[in-house]
Amino acid sequence: MSLRIVVCVKYVPDATGDRRFAEDTTTDRDAVDGLLSELDEYGVEQALRIAEASGDAEVTVLTVGPDDAKDALRKALSMGADKAVHVNDDDIHGTDVIGTSAILAKAIEHTGFDLVVCGMASTDGTMGVVPALLAERLGVPQVTLLSEVTVADGTVTGRRDGDAATELLQAALPAVVSVTDQSGEARYPSFKGIMAAKKKPVTALDLDDLGLDAGQVGLAGAWTAVQSVTARPARTAGTVVKDEGEGGTQLAAFLAAQKFI
Repeated sequence: MSLRIVVCVKYVPDATGDRRFAEDTTTDRDAVDGLLSELDEYGVEQALRIAEASGDAEVTVLTVGPDDAKDALRKALSMGADKAVHVNDDDIHGTDVIGTSAILAKAIEHTGFDLVVCGMASTDGTMGVVPALLAERLGVPQVTLLSEVTVADGTVTGRRDGDAATELLQAALPAVVSVTDQSGEARYPSFKGIMAAKKKPVTALDLDDLGLDAGQVGLAGAWTAVQSVTARPARTAGTVVKDEGEGGTQLAAFLAAQKFI
């Protein structure tokens, strides 16, 4: 039986765009272009490398999001993934990380898996806790924040680099792993890959397919809430210190007034 790898990816607002909140205090995803989260590209890359080393593996990319989230799936498919699953339902709007992990876990169980691969965090929420939540919901081991990962003989092995030490970790499959942006540069989709992605299957699922009630997700089921938002003030001109012999004194006085020193 081939190794079943599921990669969780996210469609996020472009960080270079003018990101803002909608009237319901959720991220306004219509006001800025979206794309596949850069940190999730590393997850796709590592899944593809594991599949190539295995010689008998299938890589499925999974996302939860609106219609436009298909763009993130197509990018992953053009990199080399075999198929995709898109969970899309109007009641998902406003779902927080707890609800998102519940949806992903149900979709992963629906798809079938031996290994779940995630990026280290999304570039919009940047919480970095989805892999751990998934492992708990799926009842499998987690091996997270890896800069190197391999799979052999039913075991996933990884290296986690910390500030003071490097850890070598192992877990029996099935398992959940997350990889960092130090795990290896993600490949660039070739023209052949882009064309092939158009023919690869994308399965659409909603909450009913996953057996989830709308009250468990969305704004109503969220464990967190944004109470208010305030736009960041426009940047103002800085203070210019002219050095006419007392520049150092003026600079020190300015820093002291700002309580930097």
